Amino acid sequence: MKATHESLLEVLEEAKALVLRPENDFAWSTWKDREAALAEIDGYLAKVKKGDLSSYSDLWMLFAPTGDLQEVSLSSGWAHEFLALASRFDDLKNA
Repeated sequence: MKATHESLLEVLEEAKALVLRPENDFAWSTWKDREAALAEIDGYLAKVKKGDLSSYSDLWMLFAPTGDLQEVSLSSGWAHEFLALASRFDDLKNA
């Protein structure tokens, strides 16, 4: 379980790094801007760091097809990176 917890933190940190890219376009997501996206991801990170997985279903939505993260990835040119990251998240769900 510890390895899964650490892997989840790594996936979220990578998602945060992708959202931090300056050329990102948030128009197709529900996030108003980079700060809104970071606030959401940082909230998940804080919970997971405390061992709180109560928002796991929200995380599933974050990495889901047509979720906010994918929408930003498609409009910002890093869709392939998103798919790889979402696949890693899916692997954690099934672990």
